[in-house]
Amino acid sequence: MRWRHIIMWAVLAASLAGCTRYPPELYGFDFEPTYALDSGDEIRVVVYEVDNVPQTYKVEASGNISMPMVGVVSVRGKTVEQLERTIAGRLRDRFIKDPKVAVQVVTYRPFFVLGEVKNAGQYAYVNGLTVESAVAVAGGYTERAKLSEARVVRIGPNGSRVVSYVPGGYPIRPGDTIYVPERWF
Repeated sequence: MRWRHIIMWAVLAASLAGCTRYPPELYGFDFEPTYALDSGDEIRVVVYEVDNVPQTYKVEASGNISMPMVGVVSVRGKTVEQLERTIAGRLRDRFIKDPKVAVQVVTYRPFFVLGEVKNAGQYAYVNGLTVESAVAVAGGYTERAKLSEARVVRIGPNGSRVVSYVPGGYPIRPGDTIYVPERWF
């Protein structure tokens, strides 16, 4: 009888250990610790000691920005820190001896909500959105919506589409497409 209790408690402890936030790799998405820039993002680039350079740039559909003195810079897939180093390197080679560059995201690219929601469409991304809060932004579920899960389509680091079914509390990223399916009964 005692062994049964020990085994039962061990199984219970192991099952409760999994009751944490949704690990991204569980749903087919890799963990993305830093944000990768892409088309649709708006960024602010500050070059210290240079006042006559525009500061905000919209990342074009090609994934590039065009800056005076720097030229066309490929932004797609780069982190903010990588972009800072790229711009500083180009300025160092041409115009400024020791450039100091700061880059920050002003506006994230939008996310999309489709399917059984009241107002499907494109919406501005804000930090901390989950599938449920994104559906709330889209006006909420319709009466035929399947509430237990949604399909999320995310563009992977190599440009491939990753499709996964996730629960309502799963965090979304800029550029994600959320599809709320119809329930059968």
